[in-house]
Amino acid sequence: MRITVLSGGVGGARFTRGLLALLRDRHPDGHGGTTAEVTVVANSGDDMWLHGVRVCPDLDTLMYTLGGAVHEEQGWGRRDETSRVSADLAAYDVGWDWFTLGDLDLATHLARTQWLREGLTLTEATERLARRWDLAGQGVRLLPMSDQPVETHVVVADAEGGGERLIHFEEWWVRHRAALPALRFEQVGLAASTPAPGVLDALTSADVVVLPPSNPVVSVSTILAVPGVRETLAASPAPVVGVSPIVGGAAVRGMAAQCLATVGVDATAEAVARYLGRRGPDGTPGLDGPGVLDAWLVDDVDTDAAAALRADGWRASAAPTLMHDVPTTARIAAAALALVGA
Repeated sequence: MRITVLSGGVGGARFTRGLLALLRDRHPDGHGGTTAEVTVVANSGDDMWLHGVRVCPDLDTLMYTLGGAVHEEQGWGRRDETSRVSADLAAYDVGWDWFTLGDLDLATHLARTQWLREGLTLTEATERLARRWDLAGQGVRLLPMSDQPVETHVVVADAEGGGERLIHFEEWWVRHRAALPALRFEQVGLAASTPAPGVLDALTSADVVVLPPSNPVVSVSTILAVPGVRETLAASPAPVVGVSPIVGGAAVRGMAAQCLATVGVDATAEAVARYLGRRGPDGTPGLDGPGVLDAWLVDDVDTDAAAALRADGWRASAAPTLMHDVPTTARIAAAALALVGA
């Protein structure tokens, strides 16, 4: 059983953790693991330089969550974290008071940066980092979407100059809580990027591809926008199922609704499915290119959305999709896989 997951940060990480619990139950290896193989392709469009180190928020959230070290209440960062380094940097008036690197988290960034400066690719550095958390022992291969740096920026109105200005996505997301009206998103470096080694093969050799409940605009669509990824997924023999990140007209967490508004898409489970598009000769293209979905799982409160999609030829179903804990998330993963007969 080979499963490929295209993931953002918290939502994708928690879904993948539940998926692994399901696979350990259904495909046990006899040693507490699974014989299934899971490849997680992570969004690296949120990456940035801070304090001279390379920070990869979604890759790290996935690694900490699957490695059992994540701060559960936050959903990101390390458990039992301290921030003495950031506090001392602030005393020197260095850095941003709205983006604090924890001391344990900083060790991850320092190691990554050292390896990158020694000539390793982001894929190779990620593999080294993942060894500590024994992701391979869990049947997981964690890949960035690309080895080339890609950074998502947000174009906002310049209140003082009357024009436009560009800010990093993390500033818009963390500092401003997406309250500044976004005119558009720009992925710096995206056009020149290529899929990281193993990404395209993971899409074509999988038994099923899953789009978990991650931000559809700045996470999933950023991965799909790496040249060659969307077209490969659209043509892959593997069935593709997605889980809606929108429940009852609102994002479960984060500011996905503001991101959807920026690209002109309603914050509904049905609209997000149509934004991504349906595959096949009778399918429908997404907003940014060929359709990539075969099936779409929505929450029970959005049964009308599933019905509307089925009326247009989609495979769609409704089930409880709130990821309260690992067992409930495993049931969500089971419902998603069942939609495509996996």
